[in-house]
Amino acid sequence: MAEKVLNRNINPSVEKELWAKSAGRCQFDGCNRILYKSPITQEKVNISEKAHIYSFSEDGPRGWSDELASDKTLINDISNLMLLCHDCHKKIDKDVDGTKYSAELLKQWKYEHEYRVYITSNISVEKKSHVVLYCANISDQNSTINIKEVFAAMFPDKYPVNELPLDLSTKLSFKDEDMIFWQAESQNLEQSFKEVILPKIKDNNPADFSVFAFAPMPLLIKLGTLFTDKISVDTYQPIREPKTWCWQEKPEDFEFLISESSDYSKEPVLVLSLSGKISEDRIYEVTGENVNIWEVTVPEIFLHNDFIKSKSQLSLFRKELRKLMVKINEKHSNKPLKIFPAMPISCSVELGRIRMPKSDMQWIIYDQNNKHNKFMKTIVIGEDTND
Repeated sequence: MAEKVLNRNINPSVEKELWAKSAGRCQFDGCNRILYKSPITQEKVNISEKAHIYSFSEDGPRGWSDELASDKTLINDISNLMLLCHDCHKKIDKDVDGTKYSAELLKQWKYEHEYRVYITSNISVEKKSHVVLYCANISDQNSTINIKEVFAAMFPDKYPVNELPLDLSTKLSFKDEDMIFWQAESQNLEQSFKEVILPKIKDNNPADFSVFAFAPMPLLIKLGTLFTDKISVDTYQPIREPKTWCWQEKPEDFEFLISESSDYSKEPVLVLSLSGKISEDRIYEVTGENVNIWEVTVPEIFLHNDFIKSKSQLSLFRKELRKLMVKINEKHSNKPLKIFPAMPISCSVELGRIRMPKSDMQWIIYDQNNKHNKFMKTIVIGEDTND
């Protein structure tokens, strides 16, 4: 019996399966180009090409595997096909000896792409979330956020509503050592929130937000007060080691330690010594000694800027700080509260979110000013009820 002659025609059922598993996007790692419409005119058009991992011909790029040599019908099997754009298809086939784009590498890319599609499509539609980015310069450091890392951190609990994040960032020429910086950034943040976020909250489609931020602590606290705890918000923490936005396991023996003075006739001060210790001398330099200091800190082993690793730690922070705010309000009869923060990004946002605008005292936020080498007043939140 004559051997069946192979041809390049792909079975329609295999082609449909390939389109479904790739979600109609190029499977070359890092490309992800949509293949069912023109990138220029957005008209519907099929710009895909079905690429063989092991080549159609034995002497082609990447050759044949032993399995294909013994069963050539597997050449057009779904396991040996990738959906690619023309550019990426041409790129892998120009590597004629298959050293750069080996069959093993292409199979890995195919698996990773199809698994990502599988995971994404399995997420409930109720888990859609608007991605919110907020960057403001910290001293002389320019802040940027990698959107791919952001999307990876959300899966599988949430997934983005679309590929375009809601960006509240501004690019001002002022530095955070100038008072005009805090005034301008605070006003811009409020205006951006009003224009970008509030319409999404009102539409409620969905009113769920995933916040990724790099900014000075007073502005992060301000951002949290705009969201409040009445809106569904997941605040993420940039973890330095390993470098990721993805949550890790909660470290053992972690807790928040709260201490206070006992003279409630003095002006209240809240010191958040979390990513570093703030000495009382640095507080007194700004406020004088006629103050009652409430301090929140952590055990010494966690006293650094990378101690927030898990969502449960952030949840515990919200719980402890809300209880503390109630107590401070009770003891100090709504006197303005001076806040000196040294804490991670996520804690800064969540501190703002736990604020109760109708019951909490006025907050006066301070920040370390490197130009003057001391804490300086930056942003005031709320009205002074003693006026």
